[in-house]
Amino acid sequence: MSIQYVYSKWEKTNVLLHSAALREYIPVTKLFSQEHLLLMLTEYGMVYVKPVNGTFGKGVMRVERLKPANKGFKYQLNTTIRTFPTFELLYQSLVKKINGRRYLVQKGIDLLRHKKRRFDIRVMVQRNDHNNWEATGIIGRLAHPAKVVTNYHNGGTPMSFERLMSTHQSPTQKMIYAMRLKQISLDIAKELEKHYPGLKELGIDIAIDQQFRPWILEVNTKPDAFIFRKLEDKTIFRKIYKYAVSYGRYKKK
Repeated sequence: MSIQYVYSKWEKTNVLLHSAALREYIPVTKLFSQEHLLLMLTEYGMVYVKPVNGTFGKGVMRVERLKPANKGFKYQLNTTIRTFPTFELLYQSLVKKINGRRYLVQKGIDLLRHKKRRFDIRVMVQRNDHNNWEATGIIGRLAHPAKVVTNYHNGGTPMSFERLMSTHQSPTQKMIYAMRLKQISLDIAKELEKHYPGLKELGIDIAIDQQFRPWILEVNTKPDAFIFRKLEDKTIFRKIYKYAVSYGRYKKK
């Protein structure tokens, strides 16, 4: 059976919202529109505007309402920051950038930081040799100092979960927290497979906010396994690669 891929972020989010257990970890997400953008900026102050079908963090914009409220709005795309005195001008500029494609508006999460740089976590979940879901790897992704996304292909730095969390949690807390993130990721896999039985692997991007609450940012059905080569522990990548070869994602070396 061939590997099933699901590219629509909107579709995957809606499937996960069916699960009461997972719903609490999903930031409010709506299809991009003038009304949704204004409502969410008013409520949250900061949102991410991202393509429904997109990879590597391309096209993701961080949009903020400036404080105090009469100071206007700003957005950042890659390293470019633009400010606007009114919501209408902000919206017109975003519409030009989006250029007719389908986009989402997602509640912004104030990410934990390491040396003043934001980071999030990628958990790899795969079907193992017994066709059961297994959480095979966890890695942190440190954002480029001048960019809004953490993706490796967009200037982010892969780094071990332990190192990134070392200024925030004790070794025991880190171990327990990593187990929690892996369990959430396994629950995601089990929920998605009800709708997409051909899934073999998932890369789950999880944000951690200032209160250590995890948030599911995105679920990738064709994740990059090679980011795990950056970890010191080489057994993690070897296992990930072995499973990926067994279900046909990569050729045996």
